[in-house]
Amino acid sequence: MTFGNGHKSTPKTSVDSLAGIIYNTIVSKLQIVADTNVFVTALRSQWGAAYQFFARIDAGYYQLNFSVPLALEYEDAAKRLIGQIPLSEQEIDDILDYVISQSNRWQVHYLWRPQLRDPGDDMVLELAVTAGCSHIITYNTRDFAGIESFGIQVLTPKDFLKLAGAR
Repeated sequence: MTFGNGHKSTPKTSVDSLAGIIYNTIVSKLQIVADTNVFVTALRSQWGAAYQFFARIDAGYYQLNFSVPLALEYEDAAKRLIGQIPLSEQEIDDILDYVISQSNRWQVHYLWRPQLRDPGDDMVLELAVTAGCSHIITYNTRDFAGIESFGIQVLTPKDFLKLAGAR
């Protein structure tokens, strides 16, 4: 897996030659970061909001953002589940590779630590700020208290899916 600086696409426009109308044909996706607990929960059960959240990764509702440290944390947490979930190490690698391939990838150069009560969550916040994200998706919403000052909202997967209009 290769990580570089992520990029945002510039909206494209179309010209309707008959009516002379120029309009935006690209709807920008919500830029988000999903905390590791959401990924782990999705691997544990196909019935909850976390699974539905990752199942819609390519549906156009949102764009996930990743950094190397977050990808490594996802991998470590997921592989600790081997034997507890019906997935092999290779299947976990394949799922993670797919999730990352559908995401913007960033190198985080700026550190604002400590900002949060759990030091492990600071890397999630740093990625969200670097990537210009509007939301962090997590089950530990209280651990992200105060991030509103960065212009970022914290939501559970269920609340985010409602916001994004997913059914």
